[in-house]
Amino acid sequence: MKIIHTADWHLGKLVHGVYMTEQQRIVLDQFINLVAVEKPDAVIISGDLYDRSVPPVEAVKLLEEVLFKINVELNTPVLAIAGNHDSPDRLAFGSSWYRHSQFYIQGRLDHCFQPVDINGVHFYLVPYAEPGIVRDLFQDDSIQSFQDAAMRISGEIEKNMDQESIAICVGHAFVTGGKTTDSERILSVGGSGCVDVDCFSPFTYTALGHLHSPDAIKHESIRYSGSLLKYSFSEVNQRKSVSIIQLRSNGEFSIEEKTLTPEKDMRELTGLIDELLDPSFYNSQKTDDYLKITLLDEGAILDPMNKLRSVYPNVLHLERNIEVVDMKRQHLSSQQPHEKKTNLELFSEFYSEMTTREFTEQKRERMEKVLESVLKEEIYA
Repeated sequence: MKIIHTADWHLGKLVHGVYMTEQQRIVLDQFINLVAVEKPDAVIISGDLYDRSVPPVEAVKLLEEVLFKINVELNTPVLAIAGNHDSPDRLAFGSSWYRHSQFYIQGRLDHCFQPVDINGVHFYLVPYAEPGIVRDLFQDDSIQSFQDAAMRISGEIEKNMDQESIAICVGHAFVTGGKTTDSERILSVGGSGCVDVDCFSPFTYTALGHLHSPDAIKHESIRYSGSLLKYSFSEVNQRKSVSIIQLRSNGEFSIEEKTLTPEKDMRELTGLIDELLDPSFYNSQKTDDYLKITLLDEGAILDPMNKLRSVYPNVLHLERNIEVVDMKRQHLSSQQPHEKKTNLELFSEFYSEMTTREFTEQKRERMEKVLESVLKEEIYA
């Protein structure tokens, strides 16, 4: 049996004020082509199909188009669950009749204890659920953490599991030891959102969502597919792929990764602004990528964002090298006694720090007049 495992599409994602919908469409077109070529027996989507519980209209349309092509046009069974970004009830809409075309989407826990049987392989679709929901479902006050909830769900499934069949868990969780990034929503504070690998011991294979890297954990039978795209600059060095799982009748399996390539990558650049704006440098760059730029210049720069966007139109984040600024600030601090300073002295230090130029007597006289004028306005206001 061949399965394609993907997760964390986050359709409708907004990154630094830019919707990723068109980039998601480009990559999902590649995904559809991959399904057409590989002809899997099933496609797994392990949660976070949307980026928020009430997604933009464009995101809903895109998901509808993609699932129709995979499930109806390519006649491929789809097994999907709700993640922590999805609305369980909205995602579960229509699920009772979707099953007639082998589109199995699980938003709530109601039916996760009965497997979906595809070619003799049993799939258990376990959507994301807060511990309180699991506690209410079982009327069990001892369920207080995600670990408690996951162990109870796993135990209930195992009670009626056919031990002779291959069992695959489709889940959305933060496994202890997994590597996180800035774009993953924290499930809880203090580590109580984590679950141990032991929760998935009854299953032959566990296809997870939530963490955005396929390298988030190293385990022989538990795997994250990773997200569809890079969704924060903490992910710039991550590989983005989908997993193709070849299952054998004896329960053994092999995994192959397939890379999907966006039109615009997410990258970081660091340097002096004049260097970054030099044609000899930027002619070797893909200038329309989504960029975070860190400037090494020490002095003040007039309108750096617009200057950079004249060459790099998709600069999403601009920052100065904090270490350079901090070193200069510490140096100035060590040279000055810790006493109350006048407004003119404070401005003088600020001017020198930001421009690296001398605050001349002429500039001092002009600034004195400005400060006097401001103080008079405050007195008579």
